[in-house]
Formats: sequence, structure tokens, C-alpha cells
Amino acid sequence: MEKLYADPTGKRARLDRYAASEALKSAETDAKSTHDRGLVITGNVRLSNQSVTKVDVSGQIPNATVSACLDISRWVTANAKSRKPVSLPDNRLTAYQIISVVEKYPEGWRVTRDEPQGKAC
Repeated sequence: MEKLYADPTGKRARLDRYAASEALKSAETDAKSTHDRGLVITGNVRLSNQSVTKVDVSGQIPNATVSACLDISRWVTANAKSRKPVSLPDNRLTAYQIISVVEKYPEGWRVTRDEPQGKAC
């Protein structure tokens, strides 16, 4: 995600190595929207308090549900050309709970769904 948001062309990210299905489409759409507004996002994210809340290996595609705190406070939203930071609302959540579903593909595990919970952590 960090590479996807930082590169207006989106070519360096290779997000398909880590995400698929709904999560991949959503991330690519969101990044494109950001880039179409002339913005990039740089910096890194941190995950904490990760826990596996569900595992299902009995179906055709093994999957697991994971809960974590996603901290984006180190991300900087900037103008893509000038690289100058843009102002953002002071009340936005920069650390929030997220529920993700990962599925086992032949190439390895991929995030297939991310659901921000809208509450701080």
C-alpha cells in the first residue's frame, strides 16, 4: 500500500503479490482517486495488536480473519508535483481497528477483504 499511494503511476507497487479480489480492487481504486486529485501519500504504516479471530481450513479456499490496529499517523499526504504536504482535518482517525480476511492462494496468502471499523485504537 505504501508504494501504491506514493507512486502516481502505480507500477512499482505490485500489490497483486499481497492482495486479491475485493481488497485489491478497492486499494487500486482508492489510490487512483488520490492520484487523480494530484496527491501522493508517503511514509509508512504500523500494525499492532494483531490477532487471528477465525480460521477456516475446511473449505475449498483456506482463510483466516485477522483483527489489528492500523496506524497511518506517519503517512504524509502531499501534492504530487511539489511534494509539499497538504492540510488534512485534525479530527481524522490515524489509528483505527481493521478487520482483514486473508485467503490461501497457490502463490501464497493474499488479503481479500479489509474492513476499517471506524473506531480508534
